[in-house]
Amino acid sequence: MDLIYTLAVTAFTLAILIAIHEYGHFWVARRCGVKVLRFSIGFGTPLLRWRDKLDTEYVIAAIPLGGYVKMLDEREGEVTPGQEQYAFNRKPVLQRMAVVSAGPIANLLLAVVAYWFVFLSGESGVAPIIGSVEQGSVAEVAGLEPGQEIVAIDGRETPTWQAVNYRLLDRIGDSGPISFTVRYPNSDMNYRSEGTLDDWLRGAAEPNLLRGLGIRAYQPPIEPVLETVVADSPAAGAGLQPGDRVISADGNAMPEWADFVEYVQTRPAQAISLRIERDGARQDITLTPERKVAENGEAYGQVGVTVHIPDWPDDMIRQFSYGPVQALGKAAQRTGELVMFTLNSIKKMLTGLISHKNLSGPITIAKVATASAESGLEAFVAFLALLSVSLGVLNLLPVPVLDGGHLMYYTIELLVGRPVPEKVQILGYQVGLFIIVGVMMLALYNDFARL
Repeated sequence: MDLIYTLAVTAFTLAILIAIHEYGHFWVARRCGVKVLRFSIGFGTPLLRWRDKLDTEYVIAAIPLGGYVKMLDEREGEVTPGQEQYAFNRKPVLQRMAVVSAGPIANLLLAVVAYWFVFLSGESGVAPIIGSVEQGSVAEVAGLEPGQEIVAIDGRETPTWQAVNYRLLDRIGDSGPISFTVRYPNSDMNYRSEGTLDDWLRGAAEPNLLRGLGIRAYQPPIEPVLETVVADSPAAGAGLQPGDRVISADGNAMPEWADFVEYVQTRPAQAISLRIERDGARQDITLTPERKVAENGEAYGQVGVTVHIPDWPDDMIRQFSYGPVQALGKAAQRTGELVMFTLNSIKKMLTGLISHKNLSGPITIAKVATASAESGLEAFVAFLALLSVSLGVLNLLPVPVLDGGHLMYYTIELLVGRPVPEKVQILGYQVGLFIIVGVMMLALYNDFARL
């Protein structure tokens, strides 16, 4: 049942993105007087098909991993006499450029609409209060201290931890200064300090942004009292029960839950002498964490218990609400930031500053789409917007086969006054197809490696 649900959510997500993209091509083509022969969502066996009064065939096919708009074109088939003026290849170059660019632009507009809905619904987040600072880290050199709130990074506001992560993502692989604006609790005074990055997190397969900076986010103290014990886990085998309080491990006091988690994770397959308190009485047990391996190859310990997470203090929860006009402005700003972030990430990946292991494929998309759908409508719409921006930007890259490749050829035609020779175009498409297939295979390999 879980697999069916995941497949259904993924198909629905991709269908929306593809339909909007192809509708962009379709809508502009019709406005430019191009005859559209077929509008297809998906590939393979048609599940549904119908025609409109202009004799355009609409198809919903079995494999929802793409789509296309087939237009009348003398290069792809015979055009009957009298229909030449409706052929795509006969249209002026500027109209052809408009038709080709309309798909990616439609995806960017979808992102603006989606984010407008998210901002109109209201946002919430946790205030970025520093919990601890690691010695010798970028944060310590910059003078950051526990208890401070990060107000801005590089002059850009960071009202929540999500905003902090957005700003730090932009700096992966960078060298040079990074500035922080902070303030102390119960103070309106802002202080600016500066640290230095040196190939920061360059090539990291799974970059931990806060850890790479040398800070740990503040969280309410969590007492080491077990809430659940997973059946057939090392904890269950050792006799641990819900309600047990962890007092010490190998004689080391465990005042907070984080202390116990860190102690266990750093001791995979190593016996730990645990002192617990149960029903007011203390007793000793031996617990051996199961050895697990993270995606980066590092081993860690896991015992199979959970703890009750207390609620955040009200003064640390940031609520944001916007009117329709303000929400639209914020949506356009967020979409623009993601466009620049995507382009910057591509550049850094090509230059090796970001590891190719961060490239994700359909399996990761399916997992995140399902998780966002389970988190609520706003989370799903925000993820849809993120994917739509990625699809729009990637399709505008000057790679033959993609929309951006066609735009590149048409731009050359506009400048020199004649089309790019057909042999050159065919060679470019072959190279572009090789690049796209290679990237898709790499993304799929990364997906399976994560599994």
